[in-house]
Amino acid sequence: MFSLKFILRISAILLVGITQSLAQSVPPRDDMVLRPDAGREIGRIYQAWLTPLQQGGEEADTPALVPRAFRSTAPSVPRNARQSRGHATLAFTREQGRAYAHVKIEGIDPKDIVMFHIHCGRPGQLGPILVDFGRTPKGPRDLPASFVNGEFSAEITNEDLVAVTEHSHGIVGFLTAGCPIIPSIPVDRVKTIAGMALIAEQGELYYNLHTKGQTFYGDIRGQLTPVR
Repeated sequence: MFSLKFILRISAILLVGITQSLAQSVPPRDDMVLRPDAGREIGRIYQAWLTPLQQGGEEADTPALVPRAFRSTAPSVPRNARQSRGHATLAFTREQGRAYAHVKIEGIDPKDIVMFHIHCGRPGQLGPILVDFGRTPKGPRDLPASFVNGEFSAEITNEDLVAVTEHSHGIVGFLTAGCPIIPSIPVDRVKTIAGMALIAEQGELYYNLHTKGQTFYGDIRGQLTPVR
């Protein structure tokens, strides 16, 4: 009778031999051609359906300490009564050096738009601003004029993310601008599209469009999910 130790030793030797034999018989893959230039092609794509029902609260619930710049300047309409809607995509290049935003809205007069952002946060959570479409590295953007027939498109670069944190001031700016790379280290903010792509992969990016009547919470909001 062979001992259990002897049987296990022989089995291990045979397994190694079989594995080596299989490795030698498998030809190299021809489809794995290295293409550095392909990094600029579109890779992962996310989409969001923007609706008032994703907003975390009513405009009447705006905290008393909120600065005037974030308060509505026109009559507000409850979430269930608003007919505003939107559909948006966010596409990343494979090398994660750029992202492209495209959104179409309905039921909103572009003249009423005061802010348009991409925030980081879970559904229903008021998260800080990661991308401010009303500001570019070269200066302010006229948002109402940028929505042509209800559609808006923009390229997003590392400089756009840096601009958000550089233009934030005081405690309000610290709390509302820039997304932490690690929640436990809030002073270290995401400043690259690669970091933005990671947040999208974690399901914690959302579009938020603010109007004169829905300035604090926003008029329509949409959590970004992967396009399968």
